[in-house]
Amino acid sequence: MVEERREGRAPRLETTVEARIRQALTRVLDPEIRKPITELDMVGDIRVQDGAASVGVMLTIVGCPAADTIERDVRQATAAVTGVTSVDVDVTVMTKEQREALTAKLRGGRPKTLQFGPDSLTRIYAVTSGKGGVGKSTLTANLAVALAARGLAVGLVDADVFGFSIPGILGIEGAKPTQVNDMILPPVVHGVKVISIGMFVDGSSTAVAWRGPMLHRTIQQFLTDVYFGDLDVLLLDLPPGTGDIAISIGQLLPQAEVLVVTTPQPAAADVAERSGLVARQTGQSVLGVVENMAGLTQPDGSILDLFGSGGGAETARRLDVPLLASVPLSVALRAGGDAGAPIVLADPSDPAAAAISAVADVLATRGRNLAGRKLGFSVS
Repeated sequence: MVEERREGRAPRLETTVEARIRQALTRVLDPEIRKPITELDMVGDIRVQDGAASVGVMLTIVGCPAADTIERDVRQATAAVTGVTSVDVDVTVMTKEQREALTAKLRGGRPKTLQFGPDSLTRIYAVTSGKGGVGKSTLTANLAVALAARGLAVGLVDADVFGFSIPGILGIEGAKPTQVNDMILPPVVHGVKVISIGMFVDGSSTAVAWRGPMLHRTIQQFLTDVYFGDLDVLLLDLPPGTGDIAISIGQLLPQAEVLVVTTPQPAAADVAERSGLVARQTGQSVLGVVENMAGLTQPDGSILDLFGSGGGAETARRLDVPLLASVPLSVALRAGGDAGAPIVLADPSDPAAAAISAVADVLATRGRNLAGRKLGFSVS
């Protein structure tokens, strides 16, 4: 038996069928928060009479974008319980006090602060490049999706405020986050929680013209107000170059590791090297280099080096880090980015997808970040 208490009502013992329904609802997740709705106190009264079940569900806000999904999943989970012949889902909205209790619970009772502090176990990878147009955002988006496909909890911050493109690459252009009090719930696509300034402006062609303090405040808000939950990996798509945002990320997330993206052109090594050096100046470490737009395979099997060769290896040599992958030019990779269909899912056999997946394999096997943490045992 499960005892249920509601404000202003006497406690009532649930019947066996009602208890089974409540247990079944522990498998229904809020699509945005990715936690059971029972754990989020979103389930209200459950009553069953002659097989007819009535289930109360409280959404976080009016117009919740996940409302239809939650109602459908609640209906299906309830209908599958033995003894239930019909289901009625009574959808209401949380009160202000209930929302405040929810946000406090999600933050673990702690005040609003930077989510990924020095004690965080989340592996943080900042993807950077010396200049634009090297395919950094496409690589970041595909890496995020590939890591999520391996069962990891993944978040993605589109920190390229001026040139935001992650929503389009992932096929969620026009998606908006949900705000619960002062907490922002990011959209989830392909298992990845995503936030971008593109979700807060009108249209993908809107220009953002901000100076340094505003840029810093935006990135800080993404890392403070956006609820990512317990992540295995957080990826940040940084703008090209060594400007304000790269410095802000270094200050806010000094434990982040940097992936440098470059093209095969030898002259690109000069520019790419600088982004790695700036990361080190802020205390971050450079994990490795990814070379994009490498040789294009011709019908006869020969390789056409449209953008030269050796730039990735040279950048890795200068930074004294490994060359993690050389991603070949791929029409499918470009088309997938335009269509919002990441190639690692849409065409995993493509050589570019295979190269990106190889990088994901390296990142996925590194485990959670235990550097500098006490492990809680001693040797006697």
